[in-house]
Amino acid sequence: MATITLGGNEIHTVGTLPEVGSQAPNFNLIKTDLSKVTLEDFKGQRVILNIFPSIDTDVCATSVRNFNKRATELDNTQVLCISRDTPFAMKRFADDEGTKNVTNLSDIKDGNFGESYGLTIEDGPFAGFHSRAVVVLDENGKVIYNQQVPEIGEEPNYLEALKVLL
Repeated sequence: MATITLGGNEIHTVGTLPEVGSQAPNFNLIKTDLSKVTLEDFKGQRVILNIFPSIDTDVCATSVRNFNKRATELDNTQVLCISRDTPFAMKRFADDEGTKNVTNLSDIKDGNFGESYGLTIEDGPFAGFHSRAVVVLDENGKVIYNQQVPEIGEEPNYLEALKVLL
């Protein structure tokens, strides 16, 4: 269990992020066109998992915009933006914002991604949502960086996450 804060108030996740050096758990997520995607679909590519509570909040939207901007500079790298939002909300955001360099994915169906990555919030007003985190994977699906953002209202450390890919 990780302890994080929301507006300075302590809340908890169901576990901890996969450790650096470990194999990332597989996942089944839903794309904005309602097709399914798994970690296996990205084999041979580096992957940034930008995970957040909801695309309809300022900090979450900012993280998607920032990774979208920086994704154009990365070779052989996919940026996956993941939340419990519906695929329709994720599509609306992508269409409205023109974010074409990231892939928005939904964990709405069963929440298994949040559980297997240890980041589902288990108490407080955001219970059931994902905590804000970044996990970076190498071409073989091994974790090479992780950050559990300690305060949900703060942005992730983009530069540290990207530095491991340079």
